[in-house]
Amino acid sequence: MVELNQLLAWCNSTLNVKAFKDYCPNGLQIEGSHTVHKIVTAVTASQEAIDAAIAANADVLMVHHGYFWKGEPAPLTGMKGQRIKKLLLHNISLIAYHLPLDAHVTLGNNAALADLLDIKITGPLDPAESQPIGNVGELATPMTVDAFISHLAARLQRTPLHLAATDSSQTATIQKVGFCTGAAQDFLDKAAALGCDAYISGEVSERTYHEAKELGIHYFACGHHATERGGIRRLGQALAQQFNLEVIFMDFNNPV
Repeated sequence: MVELNQLLAWCNSTLNVKAFKDYCPNGLQIEGSHTVHKIVTAVTASQEAIDAAIAANADVLMVHHGYFWKGEPAPLTGMKGQRIKKLLLHNISLIAYHLPLDAHVTLGNNAALADLLDIKITGPLDPAESQPIGNVGELATPMTVDAFISHLAARLQRTPLHLAATDSSQTATIQKVGFCTGAAQDFLDKAAALGCDAYISGEVSERTYHEAKELGIHYFACGHHATERGGIRRLGQALAQQFNLEVIFMDFNNPV
């Protein structure tokens, strides 16, 4: 058991929350029980995740994607209202960490993705940022495009969407890779400027197809959910060890 405030203090300090300007509040979003015995973690605070936390008799649902995003309607009605009502009725706290969980050098989404894909991180994607979100790294051995696609599919359990650098570049080799999990397709130009052979993120836009060809860099859209499972799982594991808590990671299938 740990006090909720003690749990939050450790997370906020470890993830250096105050250093980030984010699109949503990081940390406690909905307050439930003041004591924590069990935590359920998930990528997103969906109804499915809430129901799983209730079924598990958890005191906390901890996620990467929580609520109260910049620009979203404030009223607690409809789907949002129903979700929050269930959390309050079952005295479950909702805790969310967005950009701080992307960026952390060991617990973060990008660090976890690099380990999963056997990419050795060599630096930040944007050296000018005070808290870099994405990274650049290298594969131990260069791979052909086809081999890299197979590698991504095997490790992430889904086939990535590949946008080729040119119309005839399928046999090119890939070694230097830029990456940023989630919806960071618009950082493609940063990876190209650093001389990367390829760039990985979760989502794709119509414009990304043209940018990859014109910038001469391969782009792999590997899924927002698939690229961001690692951070929240690692954070949960760290909390289990730090506070001797039961922490259950729930990985709900999401094709996006």
